[in-house]
Amino acid sequence: MPPKIRELKAALKKAGFSSRPGKGSHTVWEHPKLLKLRVTISGKDGDDARHYLVEEVQAALDQLKGKRK
Repeated sequence: MPPKIRELKAALKKAGFSSRPGKGSHTVWEHPKLLKLRVTISGKDGDDARHYLVEEVQAALDQLKGKRK
């Protein structure tokens, strides 16, 4: 079962990302250490996350881990 949108948002928030509203149901997530990286999440919190979105969030978190070392 895929994770929910709210779970992806919680993971980004826990890692230090901040969000700003986008158009409609979109939110744009940015991290101060990753200036050129933005993650756009679309959908309501209770929706299942699409596979590509899960991969995009995981890649952003992995990239942040590399910056912290």
